[in-house]
Amino acid sequence: MPGQVRFVLASASPRRRDLLAQIGRVPDAVIEPDIDESARPGELPAAHAARLAREKCESVAGKENAEAFVLAADTVVACGRRILPKAEDEATARHCLALLSGRRHRVVGGICLRAPDGTRHERLVTTTVSFARLGAADIDSYLASGEWQGKAGGYAIQGRAAVFVRAISGSYSNVVGLSLHETEKLLRGCGLAAGVGAP
Repeated sequence: MPGQVRFVLASASPRRRDLLAQIGRVPDAVIEPDIDESARPGELPAAHAARLAREKCESVAGKENAEAFVLAADTVVACGRRILPKAEDEATARHCLALLSGRRHRVVGGICLRAPDGTRHERLVTTTVSFARLGAADIDSYLASGEWQGKAGGYAIQGRAAVFVRAISGSYSNVVGLSLHETEKLLRGCGLAAGVGAP
């Protein structure tokens, strides 16, 4: 519609779409970015999250969405300097859970918003999560649920893995997939008024 500013979410994650809907932000379109999400040699978690959010955003903006607000995000689970993978198989998920057991880890969220004037606005959000010590039965039960599939670090905090979390410091929604506080600040700061992109 002429004069209407479009709001596009560059994501393949239904969780991010659901999180935005939670604050009344419903994208006009959801488009899966086409990028290589592999970490570069020596790339640290924060730099990796920021770069992928930026590349996802630019991948979707292109010519077709050049005049839209395009929002992209990436979530990295980090254990020390190590970037934990998205668990695509049970062995990877088991390894991640064993590594996180009984210790603290960081979840780094990169957010990138491209405005219609071509400017990019970026944020990094870090949340610290403390896991209880997990026994073999805990891990086996969680793996049997299948909830870990495709999840960074091999778990979903909004699901059954919530029982593993002893403490959390920082944004909960960042661990789910998108810091709502920082995202709303970015959208409003760039002129996308509350209610735009809402049902």
